[in-house]
Amino acid sequence: MSGDAPSAHRAYAPADVGCAVLTVSDSRTPEDDTSGKLIRELLSARGHRTVEHAIVPDDLDTIRLAVLRALARDDVDAVIATGGTGVSPRDVTPEAVAPLLEKPLAGFGEIFRALSFQEIGAAAVLSRALAGTCGGKVVYVLPGSSGAVRLGIERLIGPELAHVVGQLRRKDAPPSAHRGHARK
Repeated sequence: MSGDAPSAHRAYAPADVGCAVLTVSDSRTPEDDTSGKLIRELLSARGHRTVEHAIVPDDLDTIRLAVLRALARDDVDAVIATGGTGVSPRDVTPEAVAPLLEKPLAGFGEIFRALSFQEIGAAAVLSRALAGTCGGKVVYVLPGSSGAVRLGIERLIGPELAHVVGQLRRKDAPPSAHRGHARK
C-alpha cells in the first residue's frame, strides 16, 4: 500500500457515528453523571450521535449484557463505557468487556496511559482503559473521571472514530488488501 494509506482509509469514514454511552457506576444518577454527559457533548461537537445512554451497575454480568445489547442495535457503531477501570474490587469493566473483543486495539490502552502519565503522573498505571472490535463495531472502555473522559475522547477516540467505523464497515476489499497498512 502507498504511504498515504490512512488518508485513503478515511475516504470510507462516515459523516457521523451512532454511539452508545455506558456509565458504569453504583452511585451515579442521570443528574450527576458528569462523565457520561461530557462524552455525549464531546461526541456531538464532532458531529456524532449518542443513540443510547445508560447507567450500569458495577457488576460483571450486567456490564457485559449492557455492552452486548448496545452492540446488537442497528443504529450503534461504537460503544463507549466509562468507569470501573481501576483496581478496587468493584472495578470489573475490563473483565466484562475484554472477552467480547474479537480484535483488541492494544495501542489504545497503551497510548491512553502514556498521555495520562503526562497529566497525572504515576497514577496512570492504575488505569485499565482498553478498546477493540466486536461484531463489526468498536468498543472503548475509559476510566470514570471527567479528566480521563476528556483525554480519551479529545486525543484518541474523537480523531479516529469515523475512520475506525469506516474500516469496520468495508466489505469491498479482501483481507489480503489490508496487509501492510501499518507504518513500517
